[in-house]
Amino acid sequence: MYKGHTISVVIPCYNEETGIALTLQDMPEIVDEVVVVDNNSTDRTAEVARSFGARVVHEPVQGYGAAYKRGFREATGDIIVTMDGDGTYPRNFIPVLVDVLLEEELDFITCDRTGHKSEGAGTPLRVFGNWVLNVFHALLFGHYIADSQSGMWVFRRSILPLIELTSDGMSLSEEIKIEAFSHPRIKAQELPIYYRARVGPSKLNLWKDGLRNLLFLFRKRWMMLPFVRKRRGFHPVVSPAVLDED
Repeated sequence: MYKGHTISVVIPCYNEETGIALTLQDMPEIVDEVVVVDNNSTDRTAEVARSFGARVVHEPVQGYGAAYKRGFREATGDIIVTMDGDGTYPRNFIPVLVDVLLEEELDFITCDRTGHKSEGAGTPLRVFGNWVLNVFHALLFGHYIADSQSGMWVFRRSILPLIELTSDGMSLSEEIKIEAFSHPRIKAQELPIYYRARVGPSKLNLWKDGLRNLLFLFRKRWMMLPFVRKRRGFHPVVSPAVLDED
């Protein structure tokens, strides 16, 4: 517990036995639980995660978004921190980010990796692709985010009933930011972090995933139109009843 708040770290993993060891070995003491979502790994990811004290849950639906949604349902902390299991995101930033969340009375923080990278973290093509997605994100939703594809977020678990996460894939990363920055009851901010080169081979297909994320932005814009959302209903990943049970 930290300043009266319990903290959960949620990490989706697919074949990250080396990276998850690096990620978990220096987790800050303020973290109360680590939930590693094993997304059908065929290596020793789950075994390694458990050896570091993480709670491992299995998500059979393949995909980054599906794994995160399962992790959000499993997490019990008042504050949820997310990061990938490849060693890229700075664990030592967690206390600082939580401090900012609490002191600034924020509900959601997304972390900006741009301009704060170690050597080998991010190719020119990936940087350009992120820029394109950032531009379309701003044009379609009216708020500019410097790193719309970042996978490190810090937020209050209480916002989960207020947002709708539909993507099972990589586009959940942009979707959660769209929901947080667009919601009138959620106070959201973007803050810079340091970003390291990943451990192990990347699972990202730049062209395929980039195009999917771009198309998803248009789909999400359509889904958020009032008459469309009213017709299909609103489906939060975590219902208010679940939080009340806690």
